[in-house]
Amino acid sequence: MALPISLLLILFLSLNSSLAASSSTFDIVDFGAKSDGETDSSKALEAAWSNACKSSAAASVYVPKGKFYVSSATFEGHCNNNAITVRIDGTLVAPSDFRAIGNSDNWIIFRLVDGVTVLGGILDAQGTALWACKKSGQNCPSGATSLEFSNSKNIIVNGLTSLNSQMFHIVVNECQNVKMHGIKISAPGDSPNTDGIHVQRSSDVTVIHSNIGTGDDCISIGPGTSNLWIENVACGPGHGISIGSLGKEEQEAGVQNVTVKSATFTDTKNGVRIKTWGRPSNGFAKNIIFQDILMLNVQNPIIIDQNYCPHAQACPGQDSGVKISNVTYKNIHGISASEVAVKFDCSPKFPCSGIRVEDVRLSCQNEAAEASCSHAGGTAAGLLQPSSCLSTVS
Repeated sequence: MALPISLLLILFLSLNSSLAASSSTFDIVDFGAKSDGETDSSKALEAAWSNACKSSAAASVYVPKGKFYVSSATFEGHCNNNAITVRIDGTLVAPSDFRAIGNSDNWIIFRLVDGVTVLGGILDAQGTALWACKKSGQNCPSGATSLEFSNSKNIIVNGLTSLNSQMFHIVVNECQNVKMHGIKISAPGDSPNTDGIHVQRSSDVTVIHSNIGTGDDCISIGPGTSNLWIENVACGPGHGISIGSLGKEEQEAGVQNVTVKSATFTDTKNGVRIKTWGRPSNGFAKNIIFQDILMLNVQNPIIIDQNYCPHAQACPGQDSGVKISNVTYKNIHGISASEVAVKFDCSPKFPCSGIRVEDVRLSCQNEAAEASCSHAGGTAAGLLQPSSCLSTVS
């Protein structure tokens, strides 16, 4: 017996309602956003997020193609579901007047979220004017981080591009289980304090298949970081991949279990670096692996600097308290832009221990490069150029 059309319609609407509820999409245009690059779409973006957050099932925030001006945006957690996707097909543009967000910590921030995926898109922070202000010596704001994840877990960022951040491009702060893939970060080599990705007080973070060119560290690793995996990352321009600076505070969480693998550094100031303040601290850096790395015209390909003391303030003449141990450098080769390609400048009070150098081949202008060691102990094996300067005591 055929069902009445009215009943079929009810069933059809019920089925579609059920499907929509299972995976709702909230387009920011439906909340008033305009892709003219001028109308502030911040409220529309946050409204779309609020609806996705309230959804009891998986939900999406959608940014279509076009240029959307965003003065600032905050995405708060404690959502009703742990599966929100923010899909960006367009470009989010920050205020052209750098002072609008220059004194804020962040331009866009996800706080207390669980199970968020950010797919694609471009973030254009328009930092050029602020950099010019800083270079001129004027009284300028410090600048905002373009994108931060704070006190969050189970995060995926895939295919995102960040351009010309005022300060740091991406910050991962007090997070667990963060995976970043296919990230592209771009800013001029002389743009100040524009670290590509900064990780601190976080665990189980992965950065793979990404291209970072900026004016500071391509990836910087701060206190309290553990179980960090970096693989297939191209860095340049920039200051390399840096653990530190560590030891700024006397009581400070350490860094451990960091792997940097299959990376390429091109025309960078540093390659792989560990940097600590020259003053007392209970911090540490241990169980670190740098492996399968290519250096192309890198000023300091391999460096440990435990005498960091910017502007010679609050640290001259003091020894670093940060203990560095169990660091491996394996299969690193290429060209150094300076004669000293390997430099271990460790703390005289707490010498570096357990340093292992294996199959490191670095030249400078087609000649053998040099190695310099101070208060560094460990072992060396395989083909080495320059020859190891490590002491045999580890």
